[in-house]
Amino acid sequence: MSVDHPPVQEVHEGRARTNISFVIVITVIAALGGLLFGFDQGVISGAISFLNVQFHMAPALSGLVTACLSLGAIAGCLVAGFLCDGLGRRLLMFIGGLLFVTSSIGCGLANGPAMLIAFRVIGGLGVGVVSTVVPLYIAETAPARIRGRLVGGYQLAIASGILIVYIFNAVIANTHTLEWNLSTGWRWMFAAGVVPGLLFFCLMFLVPETPRFLFEKGDHAQAKSILTKIDGPESAETSLADFAVAQSLSYRGFFRELFKKGFGVALVLTIALPFFQQLTGVSAVAYYAPVIFKQAGASTNAALIETVVIGVVKVLFVVSFMILVDRVGRKRLLLLGSALMALCLIGIGVVFVTPTPFSIVTDGLILFLILLHTVGFEASWGPGVWVVISELWPTRIRGRAVSIGTAVLWLGTYLVTQFFPILLKDWGTPLTFGLFGFFCIAMFLFTLKLVPENKGKTLEQIQLDFTLKGTNA
Repeated sequence: MSVDHPPVQEVHEGRARTNISFVIVITVIAALGGLLFGFDQGVISGAISFLNVQFHMAPALSGLVTACLSLGAIAGCLVAGFLCDGLGRRLLMFIGGLLFVTSSIGCGLANGPAMLIAFRVIGGLGVGVVSTVVPLYIAETAPARIRGRLVGGYQLAIASGILIVYIFNAVIANTHTLEWNLSTGWRWMFAAGVVPGLLFFCLMFLVPETPRFLFEKGDHAQAKSILTKIDGPESAETSLADFAVAQSLSYRGFFRELFKKGFGVALVLTIALPFFQQLTGVSAVAYYAPVIFKQAGASTNAALIETVVIGVVKVLFVVSFMILVDRVGRKRLLLLGSALMALCLIGIGVVFVTPTPFSIVTDGLILFLILLHTVGFEASWGPGVWVVISELWPTRIRGRAVSIGTAVLWLGTYLVTQFFPILLKDWGTPLTFGLFGFFCIAMFLFTLKLVPENKGKTLEQIQLDFTLKGTNA
């Protein structure tokens, strides 16, 4: 049975006069939330070796100190999802910045694992908030033709945050004595997070609320004003007409809308893609890279320097994703990335079981494969998942729907980071990385079968596609 809906108008965006400087400014400011994400993800990699010695932590406790950020993030993104659909995207980003500043101060002053865990959970709340709201904010303000690369800017900020903290960790570790690093160095690693947290909070005063949220709340005049500033008056009128069509589609409450016929694939993608993203092993590499390099034969200081190289590669290849995503498409990049990562992870396992006469050879091969894995991740699944899930849902429930996917992502992060050191100890490095390689093969098959290509479509066109699938079934 077919049901007719008012057509969503095609936006002739090639003719639109986008105020690109304004779009870039608000995107960059919002994307700084990713810098907080990356900073908190990367800081523990430099600190954990010193914390293990200072607080005599067993592998299970070490895993909890590392992974507890993810527990706070699960709660933070679920709360943020529901609040941002009622209170707005901008206010929640303010809150995320404050939580991050609080966490950085508390972790820097921690007197033991318990206090460290408590403040990392608070930091997780902040990271959960920004990891839900920032990609959604960018997706709702970006013109369709460049939405992929602008949402990809969020992953660029994450990678930049990781690189900055990797450099900061390496400088501290290599310019001070072991005794000083054990007592004080790790504190400065955490406390440095106050700077990006305050910067993000202060710059939030310069960005507007998203026009789609304002339209949903009945403030059509302000929505039109922002749309006009972004893409000119003609495009603004077209967008407002599309918003009205999307708003006219039936709304029966969040959970009924979430499970509405036609949105089944969207729900599966929202849950599966973020979880798969973590099964690439990226968080294990981000948190434990120095540990992996030390197992391969590198010294502590050399391991931290090699970790900086990973950070540089992350930044470079997120930029490549931003260049390619709106040309090549989301799906093709996800397929290429999962295939490359599978080969690298299996290769790492093989190198660890293949004896070599010199540790520098093993270390070099491991570094090369981890760098290639990083290339595959940052040019595909890293930013690609944020792009895809931010595009799938109607504006009125987008925050809550995306928060489910973000919570799943953080659940995956928690499981990987909690159990990775235990798997390394009990299974050994070859089997542990082989398991992640198997997951990447599964990701390739899943993407091939289920992921749609939304390149160039407006959010309203994507919503209508799913709605019509349900009504024509």
